[in-house]
Amino acid sequence: MAASALVLTGCASAAGVVGQVGDAGYIAGDGIVTEIAPEERTAPGSFAGPLASGGEFDSASLEGVALVNFWYAACPPCRVEAPVLAELHAEYGDQVDFIGVNVRDGAAQAMAFEDEFGIEYPSVLDDQSAQGQLAFTGIIAPNAVPSTIILDAEGRVAARVSGAVTDTSILSTLLQEELER
Repeated sequence: MAASALVLTGCASAAGVVGQVGDAGYIAGDGIVTEIAPEERTAPGSFAGPLASGGEFDSASLEGVALVNFWYAACPPCRVEAPVLAELHAEYGDQVDFIGVNVRDGAAQAMAFEDEFGIEYPSVLDDQSAQGQLAFTGIIAPNAVPSTIILDAEGRVAARVSGAVTDTSILSTLLQEELER
């Protein structure tokens, strides 16, 4: 499990290049969108943890279509993607549950990032337990950071984007498809 957690805490390049990025030593995302046919979907394991803003999160509270984004504050592609996610939340936040899963930071660092980029949805701090990351093991792991996973209305994994999204088109399309099912 520890090895899996290390792999999951990599950082994707904004360009979506596979492999190591410079001397930073982090895993680059490939930018690939993976969609799962409805008849092949399964639900991730449950996960819980402290929220950056205080309180606790439990994945059982997700209802309907959800967007789960894996990130951390010092990840350059996460910083590129944050305004896109804020825009998507403004558009879909009343129809879709959004949750961030911060894989490295403490509350103060996570909240500073969220304030800087106008992120208004909660983020669970997953750096100590890795429950959020491990919940998707064996289904479709968030193998790079950032990674975004879309859950369908039944709480099953519908899609994953490995790497940063630089505009709303991909995630908007995936969310709209799930909302229309």
